[in-house]
Amino acid sequence: MTNDALQTSTIENQQAVCPIIKVEHLGKTFGSHVVLKDIDFEVDRGDVTCIIGSSGSGKSTLLRCINLFETPDSGRVLFHGEDIVHTKNPDKYRQKVGMVFQSFNLFNNYSVLKNCTIGLTTVLHIGKEEARARAMKYLSFVGMDGYIKARPKQLSGGQKQRVAIARALAMEPEVILFDEPTSALDPEMVGEVLSVMRTMAESGLTMLVVTHEMGFARDVANKVVFMDGGVIVEEGAPEEIFNHPKEERTKAFLAGGNK
Repeated sequence: MTNDALQTSTIENQQAVCPIIKVEHLGKTFGSHVVLKDIDFEVDRGDVTCIIGSSGSGKSTLLRCINLFETPDSGRVLFHGEDIVHTKNPDKYRQKVGMVFQSFNLFNNYSVLKNCTIGLTTVLHIGKEEARARAMKYLSFVGMDGYIKARPKQLSGGQKQRVAIARALAMEPEVILFDEPTSALDPEMVGEVLSVMRTMAESGLTMLVVTHEMGFARDVANKVVFMDGGVIVEEGAPEEIFNHPKEERTKAFLAGGNK
């Protein structure tokens, strides 16, 4: 084996063993309000991790720190072992760690197709034909390939979120973060989005999901993280968290109608 081949093999082995994302002692404050305090957890390849907890517990801020939409005040966010908190090129990092937002964040003046190709052409510098083919692949996956000429204002909330998911998938990231992807939807539209997310999870995609959908967390996740007051109170397999919670705060949260 040549030195180059050995080095490549070593890097691949390290990436296979090393968590994709590792958060260490993460802290974030807004003014005098401590939002996150000493957060530690890991995301391994293929994980579907659901972060649950009451509103204001720090879940969404944690996701925004991981994707660098907020800058942590302390601690580290490691991506394949490299601290990215102070990276000079956050857009390059976000190519690998995509995000689906609660409020869709689509470009209202662009068609569905252009919403899914603009990142490919302007960020990844992919040619128009290849970008279109890739976008159509993922729009078909989410069941929105029949709406490519529509503008977001012509779509339902569930359709908008499926387009947003297709847009994130089209970048072909290693991880996708979901920030309460169903909370802005009418109840009858929640199921269509969760169905797409379930299929994504079954395909082996690495997903980190902030959600109030306890059924999804119980049935689809392989890890559940319960947050309260800006700290991780308890984490484990869904069976452990939902059926045998150890901490009183976890028990109280689940007993409060959040099952």
